[in-house]
Parts: sequence; structure tokens; C-alpha cells
Amino acid sequence: MIHRMLGLLRAGAAFAFAAFVMLGWRGADLAYAAAGHPVDGQLGMQDAVTPIARGIHEFHDKVNAIIIAIAIFVLILMIYVVFRFNSKANPTPSRTTHNTILEVAWTVIPIMVLVYIALPSFKLLRAQYDYPEPDLTIKATGYQWYWSHEYLPKDKNDKSIAFDSLILSDDEIKEAKAAGLPAPRNLAVDNEVVVPVNKNVHVLVTAGDVIHNWTVPSFGSKVDAVPGRINTTWFRAERTGVYYGQCSELCGKDHAFMPIAVRVVEEPVYAEWMGAMKAGDKKKAKEIIKRIAVAEAGGKSSEVAAAASK
Repeated sequence: MIHRMLGLLRAGAAFAFAAFVMLGWRGADLAYAAAGHPVDGQLGMQDAVTPIARGIHEFHDKVNAIIIAIAIFVLILMIYVVFRFNSKANPTPSRTTHNTILEVAWTVIPIMVLVYIALPSFKLLRAQYDYPEPDLTIKATGYQWYWSHEYLPKDKNDKSIAFDSLILSDDEIKEAKAAGLPAPRNLAVDNEVVVPVNKNVHVLVTAGDVIHNWTVPSFGSKVDAVPGRINTTWFRAERTGVYYGQCSELCGKDHAFMPIAVRVVEEPVYAEWMGAMKAGDKKKAKEIIKRIAVAEAGGKSSEVAAAASK
């Protein structure tokens, strides 16, 4: 009987390993996801556009594959036991109480699995809190129920800029869409955070009233905004576009209506926008972002049309 059990363990382990390979292989490609915001019928997480988010996705896929493989193995083992060792199929049960090989195996193998999970998780945690030299530092302050963002100067002679980001109303969304601007409901804001692509951005996060949470899924950024305390996160967006997030801490009646929108642009565009903001010409700054948004929306429409024609 022990030989049969060992054979079953080997067969189950082989099957679980095959499941691990099949489920883990390019798991992200099986999901219907988009960068920047959720989409109808989405499966899986939003596309990763930062090194940290990519690491989170890879770790998620790896652990998920391990979980599914273990679940399949245990299910096979349970089915085998139910049919092989019920009273009808096995009227004379074995009196075996110990087996050294099995006891060592079911102690050592789980330890090895946990170590296999722990090592990449420690590496990812270190990367999240190993802050590179910042190219840009932004202070994000949560209020009931909107965000205020301040661009901190790199030296005392420079000028800081600050603005509030409030959710667009339904009428404002209609106007934006009529102008050819993408404006997802409950995600679009009147003033987007603008950052240059492929630059290290540090975000200092706090709150002015209750606890909020500054979250952008495509960046892998999620940090509490606590009154009287500064928390930090960082990201380096590797792709241009606009990336949305929402407050992820229950903060009051309009908790669901204080989104975050970060627009990643090429460095010359960022320099032009920052120059307009420092000059106090917010109208020009909005026109710059509108121009970029319309151009990006047109490019995406062309890509969709080209794909549909194939």
C-alpha cells in the first residue's frame, strides 16, 4: 500500500508540475486587460508600465500557478483516497501508523515551496522601498474628496506649482468626449498630474483630514495618506499615456469619487507644460495636455480600426 501511495505522490507531483508550467507560462497574455484603466469584461490586472508593477504581476502569476498546482494535486489525492480506501473497496484497512519517507516529504516539500515563494517576494519588497535618485518629487495630499498635488522644487531658487484634481461631472465628461478627449466616467479629472516618461518620480503622500490612499494600479503604487504623516512611493513609467487610480481607503460618502489621473508624456512636452504652469498660464498648460490627449486618442482609434480591418 505504501508503494502505491508513493507512486500516487509521484504521479500527482508530475501532474501538478505540468499544471504549474501551463498556467504560469505567459499567464499575463491570457488576460483581457488594458494599461491605465479597467475595461468591460476585464480579466486580470491592468497592464504594468513600471518595473515595480511588472514585478508584482510576475510574482502574482508565479504564486497563482503554485496555488493551482497544489489544489489540483490535493484534489487528485482526495479522489484517490475516497475511491481506493472506502469500506467497500478496502474492507480490511491497513494498521500502518508511520512512514518515515512520507512524513519527511510532507514536512520538507511545503518548506521548500514557502522558501521558493519567499525569495522573490523579499526581492520585490526591497525594490519597492529602494528609492532611486528622483528626477521629480510630487506631494499628494488627500482631502474629502479630492486630491491636491504639489510639484516640489529641486532647489530653493526654483518655483513650486500646485493644483487640485477633482472628478469630472457627467456634463464635463460629455464635453470632453465631444472634443475628442477620452474621459472615463468616475476616473477623469479636471487637472491631471503630468510627468515625463522614463523618469524616477517620488510621491510624498499625506492627508488633510482622514485617511485616504493614493493608488495607481498600472504603476504598482498603493500607499496610505495619513493626516500628520508623510508616506512615500515611487514609480518610473516606461510608456506614455494616461493612467488612472482611485482612493483605496474608505474615507467618507464620496470615497468612490476622488480619482487620480497621471499623464505620462515625452520630456519636451513636459518641459513645455511645466514652463506654462510656472508662468501661471494654466490655460496654455491645459491646451498642451489637450493637444497630446487628442493625438493619443486618434492614434489608438487608428490602431483599433487597423486591427478590425485585418
